[in-house]
Amino acid sequence: MTALTLTTSGAATLRADVIVVGVAKGAAGPVVAAGAEAVDKGFDGKLATVLETLGATGAEGEVTKVPAPAGFKSPVVLAVGLGPLPEKDEAFGAESLRRAAGVAARSLTGAKKAGIALPVETAEDVAAIGEGLLLGSYAFTVYRGGEKKKTAKSGEKSAAKDSASKPPVGEVVLLGAKPRDKAHKAAADRAITLTEEINRARDLINTPSNDLTPEAFAAIATAAGKEHGIKVEVLDEKALAKGGYGGLIGVGQGSANPPRLVRLAYTARGAKQSLAFVGKGITYDSGGISLKPAGHNETMKLDMSGAAAVLASVVTAARLGLKVNVTGWLALAENMPSGSATRPGDVLRMYSGKTVEVLNTDAEGRLVLADAITRAAEENPDAIVDVATLTGAMMLALGLRTFGIMANDDAFRTALHELAGEVGEAAWPMPLPADLRKGLDSPIADLANMGERMGGGLVAGIFLREFVPENTTWAHLDIAGPAFNEGAPFGYTPKGGTGSAIRTLVALAEHTAAGDLG
Repeated sequence: MTALTLTTSGAATLRADVIVVGVAKGAAGPVVAAGAEAVDKGFDGKLATVLETLGATGAEGEVTKVPAPAGFKSPVVLAVGLGPLPEKDEAFGAESLRRAAGVAARSLTGAKKAGIALPVETAEDVAAIGEGLLLGSYAFTVYRGGEKKKTAKSGEKSAAKDSASKPPVGEVVLLGAKPRDKAHKAAADRAITLTEEINRARDLINTPSNDLTPEAFAAIATAAGKEHGIKVEVLDEKALAKGGYGGLIGVGQGSANPPRLVRLAYTARGAKQSLAFVGKGITYDSGGISLKPAGHNETMKLDMSGAAAVLASVVTAARLGLKVNVTGWLALAENMPSGSATRPGDVLRMYSGKTVEVLNTDAEGRLVLADAITRAAEENPDAIVDVATLTGAMMLALGLRTFGIMANDDAFRTALHELAGEVGEAAWPMPLPADLRKGLDSPIADLANMGERMGGGLVAGIFLREFVPENTTWAHLDIAGPAFNEGAPFGYTPKGGTGSAIRTLVALAEHTAAGDLG
């Protein structure tokens, strides 16, 4: 992973491959942002003019390279667009800095060292820029390259590694940040910890399903728990069957790779409040007997993104030493069609004791989550938050970059929405309309796993609410859209797994530890 360091050294004297500066979009043209004064001075105060001549406007995501001025130890200046120039006496927002830093990091592949001369005035700026740099430099390379192999005909060796690929930037040095300032150092350390765990989640999401089975995922979680002092308990298929986890067993019984329920418990000394995070961990979703149509299967390794987010969030809380007890529940299964698979029309008896008629085996996420939510509630946490790539309907409603928030408590839903905004994650509060509950009625069971087609994302939330005990605060995050980016990278978001919702969950844990949420 890219290294992040702080320095008070000037841009002119830093020995690096490139110096990064920020440029904003002003009314009369590009404006060089604070932090780049020394670089602008090297251009005799005309850096903005030079950049404008090259077509730069300061728009968000824009990148322009120019040779560094005479006397600089770095040969290249890279200008990254910050977007609109803030109003007078206002600073750039954290998300603008985060995105610009991410764009810069993606443009720095192959470089060994880069100096970052973006606006740094507060510890919050250090945190935002640090997060953007470390998230933007992410690369999933596990399956690229390998040992050279002899060709079948000639016996010559050929390199499997793509020679055109370049490694992420080795080190980013944040100019203007103070390494001896406790607030600056703490912000940088938190950024490193948080992004390491987000990138862990991204690795898990990007790992092909033939390597990331429920058993393999559970082993990874166990190892992470051992490393960071987190108690881990794994229920295998025999324990799940004995315990009556009908949802997990029903979803996973069609696969040669049996299901698992993983409990991770971080306990903080003196903590008075507790949170439970529950993650959907379908390591591959074929749809089961209700098979997905062609063109909808290729990325279904992503369906464990919620569980990856929960694992990363619990580990982050432990590494940060937050004064709150956090328990994570990973509901892991592989949804496959076979002679032993659950059929449409089958009835499952859930861990709660309720029965569910399965009308569509591709609505499996809510089944495994229901069991895990019921189990998590038995420990009486102050709040439960489940995270899942649950419905295509949520993507239709909110697009590919925004996740939906549903809850049985309006104040808690609002708090989560505000926290998501604070950390730079796009989210939107969604309702749980009472009239949609009737669609889940079943003539033979307590409820069905499908309801009305319209408002399907809300119906899924209503189904989950049926398994939340009274007087238990609960929220549901449907991250189906932003969990996996099939398009081109943007800002600090890579192609593939993104680590959506982790920053929101960590912020919830931090605010709960601080007593800010009651």
